[in-house]
Amino acid sequence: MIAFIAKLVAQFAMIRWLFKLGGLALLLPLAAILKAIGLPVLLVLLVVGAPIIILLFLFGLPIFAVLAVGGVLIGFVAMLLMLGLAAVKFAIFVVLPIWLMWKLACWAWRGISRRDRGDDTPPTTTEPVEPIDPGIPPFEASTDPAI
Repeated sequence: MIAFIAKLVAQFAMIRWLFKLGGLALLLPLAAILKAIGLPVLLVLLVVGAPIIILLFLFGLPIFAVLAVGGVLIGFVAMLLMLGLAAVKFAIFVVLPIWLMWKLACWAWRGISRRDRGDDTPPTTTEPVEPIDPGIPPFEASTDPAI
């Protein structure tokens, strides 16, 4: 009987362990997304930071100072990337929907105003003007061309 209870407890423990691994498996897509975004950011930082560190070494600064200044400059670039990403998020999630709603409302308003007039031509605000012939001088009342 004790062996049976020990076997049941071991099975329950194994089932709980599998659920814990299943919870970990739910986080794998998030880890893949972060890896896909994080590696290009690190590559950008490497491309920007490596020439700066080499330039600081060429000036003959001590290694500690080079690494400190290079770290500060790379941190500054990382901050700029973060602010740029925040600006892109704002543009995509705030500005773009407002702009699309504005364009949709303008399009709908034009369609309603055309339907109310009963024609498909866009509205005109100016009347047609008769062209002026540049070869004929304008007529003046005080001059008589026959004289």
